[in-house]
Amino acid sequence: MAHVEKLQRLKRFFSPQLAELILAGGADDPLESHRREVTVVFLDLRGFTAFAESAEPEEVMAALSEFHRAMGRRILEFQGTLERFTGDGLMVFFNDPLPIQQPARRAVQMAFAMQEDALKLAAQWKKRGFDLGLGIGIAQGYATVGAIGFEGRIDYGAIGTVTNMANRLCDLAEAGHILASQRVFAEIERGLYADDLGEVALHGFKRPVRAYRLLDFPGAGARE
Repeated sequence: MAHVEKLQRLKRFFSPQLAELILAGGADDPLESHRREVTVVFLDLRGFTAFAESAEPEEVMAALSEFHRAMGRRILEFQGTLERFTGDGLMVFFNDPLPIQQPARRAVQMAFAMQEDALKLAAQWKKRGFDLGLGIGIAQGYATVGAIGFEGRIDYGAIGTVTNMANRLCDLAEAGHILASQRVFAEIERGLYADDLGEVALHGFKRPVRAYRLLDFPGAGARE
């Protein structure tokens, strides 16, 4: 495949800068299915269903736009890969298509920065009568990554137990909380303040999973 053609194909999924880096590094085509260890972050707005049922459609769309804009800036800043929008939620993963050092650390840094932004947005929304907050779940493990979909609509996605775990931890997280798996906590235990929640039951998992509520991570506001 010619360089220009491959570059245009990659730009459908990644930023121009990332597409150029992929080609410059001579990496294999990331759109081909491959297995990679990734750190997955799920985030979801708490109180959104009640808000959507009571607010005008224009108010709902305005709030979502503010939310997506703030979260999108952080995804770009911390160089995450956006897997999907689900209206009031997002899935982001790290360490693919290009490997990065300490993906779990990068994911946690982004999560704390996002919660800081979400608190500011929540204060603005509360003045307008909207009670919304952000819940975040983070997990690390192996996933199958690549292009998924059909002709005319193809996305770049990750599939595996790790994505389900991050999703379920997010479901369990209350507004303002960040929940992480034991693997994530073990990767960056030093300097990270957290409550050990012990073994928690997650929907779809036969066995309980050890989880941590992340409380503080000094220096989390800046990408390292």
